[in-house]
Amino acid sequence: MNVSHEKPDVSPRSNGVINALSFDVEDYYHVSAFANVINRGQWDEYPSRVVENTKRILDVLDQFGTQATFFVLGWVAERYPQLVKDIAARGHEIACHGYSHRLVYEQSPEEFYTETLRAKNLLEEITGSAVVGYRAASYSIVRESLWALDILVELGFAYDSSIFPVRHDRYGIPNAERVPHRLATLNGKSIVEWPLATARILGCRLPVAGGGYFRLLPYWLSRWGLASINRRELQPFIFYLHPWEIDPEQPRVSASWLSRFRHYTNLGKCEERLRRLLGEFRFGSARDGLVQLGLLPRTGTNYGRNRVHN
Repeated sequence: MNVSHEKPDVSPRSNGVINALSFDVEDYYHVSAFANVINRGQWDEYPSRVVENTKRILDVLDQFGTQATFFVLGWVAERYPQLVKDIAARGHEIACHGYSHRLVYEQSPEEFYTETLRAKNLLEEITGSAVVGYRAASYSIVRESLWALDILVELGFAYDSSIFPVRHDRYGIPNAERVPHRLATLNGKSIVEWPLATARILGCRLPVAGGGYFRLLPYWLSRWGLASINRRELQPFIFYLHPWEIDPEQPRVSASWLSRFRHYTNLGKCEERLRRLLGEFRFGSARDGLVQLGLLPRTGTNYGRNRVHN
């Protein structure tokens, strides 16, 4: 891999590209990597840290004058509705992260419909506004679960950000399109898709979308990859983090070596890296970015609150 360690010759904040900043609002014990050691019936037994960590992120965003999209887990919204209200009150987009963090391909279409509707209606009742964006738990809309996109359209979602165009043991569609686009569903409908960010390097796709990649890769490499999407490809990217990723004091969970490595590495460096990123790139919400790209309408959208009911 012939990549220089020098900082790339870019000034991302001045190149006119506005990227999407997103946060998946879930707690440390919700992650799929711990699902085999913590079952959902035990979640209420763990000390929650999601409110405090999310508020830390909100304060950081205020300092940089940056808006973002918060994909909120329904389970969290149900227990902490004031947190959802606080996020919206600070001018950020509220989007849906499902209800129980179940992987899409482990659900039946009927289960997925019911769970997603429950989460969407809950968020809309809390905020009084339409929720038009969706992101699956662990990016679990894969080739075998593309049927979920038709359900998202039926439920009134305007866009999805669940497809990761990489190979991974839990998610990914390796040859999926890499840039925001309108995607045809299996039943002939369409939905806007904003895939998670990957950079091109020597004919390969380097995942630079955030999360564990942001913590595990050296910052200069993440920055190089993200800047190359803006400068070389003239495209915006979508970046993500979880509130627990800025919390090195969170309780430790006894899980496999690989799961612990992915989850705990560089938690103490993540907030500083986020601040550097906010200083070097321009960001807004996913919805606003898709409007700017012409993939969503500015006004008069048909995607309304409570379009579908139980």
